[in-house]
Amino acid sequence: MNKAICCILLAIILIMSAGPGYGDDACGPVTPKEEQSLKMQLEHSLLTVRVKELETRRCISETRLVQKQILLLKDIAADTKLQRQPIEEFQGFVSWMNQNLAGYNKYIKAGSYAAVVGRMLPVPYAGQAAVFTKFAAQFTIALNNASVAMNAYLKSSQKFISLADSLDPALPDNHKVTVEAATFADTVLLKDMNSTHDTLNTVAELSAGALSFLETVNHYVSGTDEYWNKAKGLLHKDVDQKEKSYISESINSLKNKAVTFNNKLTAFEALTRKQAARVKSLAVYDELIAELSVK
Repeated sequence: MNKAICCILLAIILIMSAGPGYGDDACGPVTPKEEQSLKMQLEHSLLTVRVKELETRRCISETRLVQKQILLLKDIAADTKLQRQPIEEFQGFVSWMNQNLAGYNKYIKAGSYAAVVGRMLPVPYAGQAAVFTKFAAQFTIALNNASVAMNAYLKSSQKFISLADSLDPALPDNHKVTVEAATFADTVLLKDMNSTHDTLNTVAELSAGALSFLETVNHYVSGTDEYWNKAKGLLHKDVDQKEKSYISESINSLKNKAVTFNNKLTAFEALTRKQAARVKSLAVYDELIAELSVK
């Protein structure tokens, strides 16, 4: 659109937008604020015209939309395969935590005992000691939830991958399978993926809490036997040198495994956000295809 037409439209908008008494000061100068407002009205009017123009014609065929949706489904499936790769390692970490949780809990309880009775731990841990006495029960529930979520995700993700792999962009006529894959991704895959992320994130937070508490206990007991003497009643036996080194060994082991777990979880989380956005965008294709079908 050339400058002359824009000026004419601008003048028309100015006349139409003028209120009562406009003729008294129609020749007055336009302020910068008014000019900006008129430009915005002009841009809005031009955009409205453009939208109406696009609505009157088909810019893309239904077949092409289905092809694009199939390609998007295949991209989502490719990243789903990447997301499945660390699941085995996540399961290994969860299993390892289950095996070591009883040992951790024994010393966490002893540390809580020392915090309350011996006043050996500083704030905030002394104040949180009662919370940590329930640590094992909370962690056990979190580990079980993570296991269930991962198993569900492995099943649903494999089904989605199979559906996506069966689609061929060159043969977009089988729209029923395309709709099935898109619907499954939105209603099942996305839910299982988010559940897996959330439960694993809870495991990561509890692992970080256990590590932090054990490190604090280790710092306050490494130079004295006072803690061990107070904890002896809880441990129900005399404490030997191996027992004394258990906390520091546990700290190193948990720290190394947690670092690897957290790095994998960060990558999984990034893919989860990406996948969620793309799965939701599948519905746009369905809406456009349905609208074209009606027309």
